[in-house]
Amino acid sequence: MPNFGSLVFTPAVKALQERYGSRRQYARLEGSGSSPARLGPEESEFIGERDTFYMATLGSTGWPYVQHRGGPKGFLKVIDERTVAFADFRGNKQYISTGNLMTDNRVAIILVDYPRQLRLKILGRVEIFEGEQAREWIEKVRDPEYKAFTERVYVIRIEAFDWNCQQHIVPRYTEEEIREAVAPAEKRMQELEQENERLRKELSRLGKKNGNP
Repeated sequence: MPNFGSLVFTPAVKALQERYGSRRQYARLEGSGSSPARLGPEESEFIGERDTFYMATLGSTGWPYVQHRGGPKGFLKVIDERTVAFADFRGNKQYISTGNLMTDNRVAIILVDYPRQLRLKILGRVEIFEGEQAREWIEKVRDPEYKAFTERVYVIRIEAFDWNCQQHIVPRYTEEEIREAVAPAEKRMQELEQENERLRKELSRLGKKNGNP
């Protein structure tokens, strides 16, 4: 697997790094050899927890196109240490990403964990499976509880990946994450309400026993 920097640090990028004082740092990274050859447990776990990512492709006009992809948590499946795949659910039928990948199979995706302010970047080459050819792949990526229609499967052979810095990631939380965070407080509030109700009944009982209305 090539070094991530060797794929993205073009001469123009290196010139800017030199100008702004970061070239030495990134030269060490670039000269450290290849990127990790395989996705490790940390990357696999991180990918499995995501319910969304952003994907960039390049069209024949030369314009890049960035698309949001979403689904149930873990819909981007780690197939093996060098391969990830996901179901292409039917959407607005523009097919821009799919069309772009038919002329240039390179893709860049970024996955973000907003609460923990983490992001993982992946560069790879995509193979698209449709129709009868997709049958085996659909079984690997499908979620029986998610009812969206799968038109095709994207299989990404990873060429490089890199963890990005945490700067400027504003923490955001999904509805599920918020519910999990407030669940202990809600449970405690319910217990206190039940305790208050019990005490009110006890006070009422004692008042009637002592002749108070």
